[in-house]
Amino acid sequence: MLNDVVSGVLDQIADGHEFPQDSAVNIRVDGAKAQRRNTKNIEIVTKTDKDGIDVYIAPHTVHGSVHIPVVLTKSGFKDKVYNDFYVGEGAQVEIVAGCGINNCGCDDSQHDGIHTFHIGKNASVVYKEKHYGEGTGTGKRILNPVTEIYLEEGASITLDTSQIRGVDDTKRYTKAEVGPGAEIIIQEKLCTHQDQTAVSEMDVFLNGAGAKARVISRSVAQDSSCQTFYPRVQGNAPCFGHVSCDAIIMGQAKARSIPEIACNDVDATLIHEAAIGRISGEQILKLLTLGLTEEEAEEKILEGFLR
Repeated sequence: MLNDVVSGVLDQIADGHEFPQDSAVNIRVDGAKAQRRNTKNIEIVTKTDKDGIDVYIAPHTVHGSVHIPVVLTKSGFKDKVYNDFYVGEGAQVEIVAGCGINNCGCDDSQHDGIHTFHIGKNASVVYKEKHYGEGTGTGKRILNPVTEIYLEEGASITLDTSQIRGVDDTKRYTKAEVGPGAEIIIQEKLCTHQDQTAVSEMDVFLNGAGAKARVISRSVAQDSSCQTFYPRVQGNAPCFGHVSCDAIIMGQAKARSIPEIACNDVDATLIHEAAIGRISGEQILKLLTLGLTEEEAEEKILEGFLR
């Protein structure tokens, strides 16, 4: 049985803890396995050489589902885990991850999750990840995710990552090598407040003919928080890539967006866009006329922006 604190965090990062009966599940709490379930086509195996799991998804699996949330409840606990995913040819799978930290003490708590995806020919993956922090303590809640992706011919992956609230410091790094006819879509949503800091860095290598990449970042920096976004896309073959970065700043917050594109093939087409600014007065005024307070109007605008 999971205690109330763990269950409450799971409600935030994994939409509850009653997972579909036909899904594979691995719940990790304070560095230890709390629950595991395999399915006919999906097997989760504990690593023997380091802390973490290997997830094997059989070729041509249809509508597969894997849930691997992590929860930290001990103040001062430092957790580092290596998870590898092996997705068979032609498989279709959704992987739902995420980490939530409840820190009610004075020591920093930290989770570093290193996820590596090996995606077979013509396989399709949707990967969802939420980060969340809570607790009454003065210790920080720190999350440093690393994601590495290797896409074979015709494979695809969509990364939908979000940081909900309460994370004091985060450094995210994403690396992807995209093969012929393969596609990666990265959708990143982030909100920081108070004096929180967040850095997101990525390298996408379009290595095969017909490879595609789309990077979409939406972020909100409030109070005195600080954000840096540094996406790099490299075209090494006839390919297409598009990077779009939009940020809203409020109060004394600071935001930097540094997109970089590099074409190493005459038939590579890469585009980047970046915009940082405040909420416009016209947007606020329109909602005020509908009866909302200024605070409610700002919240509605931010909610829509990060959706």
